[in-house]
Amino acid sequence: MKRGYFGVGVEGISKEGNVGNLLRSTHAFGGSFFFTIAPGLDVEGMRVSDTSGAFDHVPYYQYNKLDDLLLPQGCTLVGVELAMDSIELPSFRHPIRAAYVLGPEMGSLSPALTEKCDFIIKIPMKFCVNVGVAGAIVMYDRLISNNRFPDRPVKMGGPDIGVMKPVSSHPKRPFTRKKIRAEA
Repeated sequence: MKRGYFGVGVEGISKEGNVGNLLRSTHAFGGSFFFTIAPGLDVEGMRVSDTSGAFDHVPYYQYNKLDDLLLPQGCTLVGVELAMDSIELPSFRHPIRAAYVLGPEMGSLSPALTEKCDFIIKIPMKFCVNVGVAGAIVMYDRLISNNRFPDRPVKMGGPDIGVMKPVSSHPKRPFTRKKIRAEA
C-alpha cells in the first residue's frame, strides 16, 4: 500500500455549499489539507454545508491570488479539467504526494494555473458535473488505485474469502472450516 498524502483545492469558486461539500469529501477520504485560490465567497458560509466538522480536522489555506499558492516541497499539482488533451482518470497514476485543484462552477482552471500544474486529468464524461462530485470521484479513484484493496474478482460479486460452514453441533465450536482430504 502506498502512503503519502493529498490535498484538494479550488480556484475562483463562488458557491459556499460546493466548497463545503468538497471539503467534507476531502475529510472523509483522508485528505491532508484543503485550499482555495481567489475564492469569491465567504469562508464562514462554507461551514454551513460542512456537516463533518472538517474545518476542525483538515488544515485550510486561503490564497488570494495564484502567485501566493504554496504547496509542500515535493507535492505534485494536478489540475482536474474536462479538456481534450487531459489525461483520462482511469489511465492516470496518482502521485504519492499530490494536490488536486478544480476550477470554478461555471468555468475552467485559469490558463496561469493550468500552466503551473504538473498534470491535467479529466473524468471521462460527456459533460462537466458539480465540482464537489468531480472532486469526490478523483479522491475515490486515488483510494482504489493505490493498492489498498485486493484486485477485483473475475466473477460477479465480492472477493471469495472462504465460506464458513457448520460441521459440528458442539456448542463451543459451531463453525469450522471443512477440511478436504485428498484421496489416496
